[in-house]
Amino acid sequence: MRRTSVGLLVVLALLAGGGGFLLDHLLTASGRVTFTPSLLLPVLLLLIAAASLGVAWPVRRSVRSGVRIDPFRALRAATLARASSLLGALMAGFGAGLLVFLLSRPVVPQVGSTVAMLALIGSAIVLVIAALVAEQFCTLPKDPDDSEPRDRAPEPGGGH
Repeated sequence: MRRTSVGLLVVLALLAGGGGFLLDHLLTASGRVTFTPSLLLPVLLLLIAAASLGVAWPVRRSVRSGVRIDPFRALRAATLARASSLLGALMAGFGAGLLVFLLSRPVVPQVGSTVAMLALIGSAIVLVIAALVAEQFCTLPKDPDDSEPRDRAPEPGGGH
């Protein structure tokens, strides 16, 4: 499994930023209130970051101590880390799009709305960093058996 690329995270953040900006624009154009994320969302993102690191830590500890670990456990931890980094990038971009729209309006935004969006962006960035670190923790050393070809096809016309 390859590591999550920073380019993918940036593209997701930009797409989500455009979506957040568009959502607030459509809400304002239809005469509704702009979207403000709940203050519990940043707390949830920080809990996911802690869980991602918590699941990956035993994998790191076993790799460093040389104890063999179940590869499926490492794969599950790496998958959680990858999903967390993608979610963090989406949430950071979405919050940034909402904030850019809010700050681009001629009316001064409420402090509560701005704080909620800044908290969302900050916690999403923390989630991305924690998830990338957790993904690094789940890197297993190569088995010596993996460097050798397993089954070689018999050469045409070769011996049996």
